[in-house]
Amino acid sequence: MLKTILVHVDGGPCQESRLRAATLLAAEHGAHLVGSAATGLSMASFAVLNGSMAMPVSNREFQDLRDAVAVTLDDFVDQAERLGIHGAEARMVEDADRDGLLLQARYADLVVVSQDNGHGRSRATTERGLPQYLALHGARPVLVVPDSYHGKPIPGDVLVGWDGSMPAQRAINAALPLLAHAGTVHLALVNPDLQSGLHGDEPGADMAHYLARHGLKVDVAVEHTRAAEGEALMDMARDCRAGLMVTGAFGHSRYREWILGGVTRDVLDHAPAPLLIAH
Repeated sequence: MLKTILVHVDGGPCQESRLRAATLLAAEHGAHLVGSAATGLSMASFAVLNGSMAMPVSNREFQDLRDAVAVTLDDFVDQAERLGIHGAEARMVEDADRDGLLLQARYADLVVVSQDNGHGRSRATTERGLPQYLALHGARPVLVVPDSYHGKPIPGDVLVGWDGSMPAQRAINAALPLLAHAGTVHLALVNPDLQSGLHGDEPGADMAHYLARHGLKVDVAVEHTRAAEGEALMDMARDCRAGLMVTGAFGHSRYREWILGGVTRDVLDHAPAPLLIAH
């Protein structure tokens, strides 16, 4: 079960959509909701900058950062209250967004952020690449919420990308508390013949049996296509009107830190439903 849900707070225009998703799940699971907002500058960095001839930062400027974040967190608590969550907790982190969330995620079951498509970032402290960074460097699953999300039930029907890999297995296991509330779990395999060694004689059958033993209604959907895997999965999610997508996250090189093994960057940025990723 989900008992603690951590949501990224930055006061931007996308905050409402991800907060709607977080409060819906908190109410569904009886979970404690925590909002984390970052100043973008740690005390250690402040001390270094304050003593630097190149770029000094005054005590007043540092306090202004803290005051602005405090206002943003107060607004978050008010928003959560209006959405039916009483007693939401607000945490200020004197650090960058990603490092603050990574720290707070240790004490949560799920981290909720917005799609990283370049829209709706209100402050310079909100960093590009936040969802994938949290998934690859943290121990908790990350729910990535589209800007267009307006409160559709999560999970509803679910589209699960399955390629037989370890990250995909971990994502499915991380998603089980959500899948327990699903209508139908559509286990999606795209061109499984290209990875026959990972799937056995009947692609998807063993994972379908595993999920069925958890009491889930499972449908195996195999797609043979020349389209990119990410595009194929998004099309399948639209076709089944999925309220949730689930995929694994893969690390890559230091120069191109991540890919979603076959599930392209477009899925992370443009999935038509909330996307749960795990590594």
